[in-house]
Amino acid sequence: MFDSRTQRVIRGFRFNRYPVSIGMAILLLLLSLSGCGYNKTIALEETVSAQWAQVEVQLKRRYDLVPNLVETVKGYAKHEKELLTQIAEVRKSYFSAPDRNAKIKAAKGMENMLSRLLLLKETYPDLKANQGFLRLQDQLEGTENRIAVERKRYNDAVKELNSYIRGIPGKWWASMTGVQTAEYLEIEEAAKATPKVTF
Repeated sequence: MFDSRTQRVIRGFRFNRYPVSIGMAILLLLLSLSGCGYNKTIALEETVSAQWAQVEVQLKRRYDLVPNLVETVKGYAKHEKELLTQIAEVRKSYFSAPDRNAKIKAAKGMENMLSRLLLLKETYPDLKANQGFLRLQDQLEGTENRIAVERKRYNDAVKELNSYIRGIPGKWWASMTGVQTAEYLEIEEAAKATPKVTF
């Protein structure tokens, strides 16, 4: 049942100055191993949090660019007031979000809004030639690429955490530590379907 080293340890407990029953020795062994599952659960949750922090850095960069992009478009797209208002509301909801899940929801909404905003160039041809708009679009595209990389890393960490705490013994450790499944940061279907904007 036990390898020779474990048997020697158990005999040592029983026959030396520490009289311990075999049951107690097994319990001690199980308790020492159980710390591994507890620590793994905490480590996986910390990895998800760390990856989310990297996503947030890029999302903040995106949201810092959005007001400048909106101001540039405003001069040309005077009739697009509703879209510009929605973008401002989504940006505000991101910064006022109370937790990670609310920020993920706002980030998903912004994907669709930005796609619509960048497609306005088709309706307003003068916008195509605006150097400020082109520069901001390039910066935004670079940011979107960085977000895509960080989103993948975050989703990989979420997958590892969720897989572990949905199985046994991870489920037990999750209930003991209070760790819960994390939400994926996925692109909305509408944003996936939007064609890439090129000039």
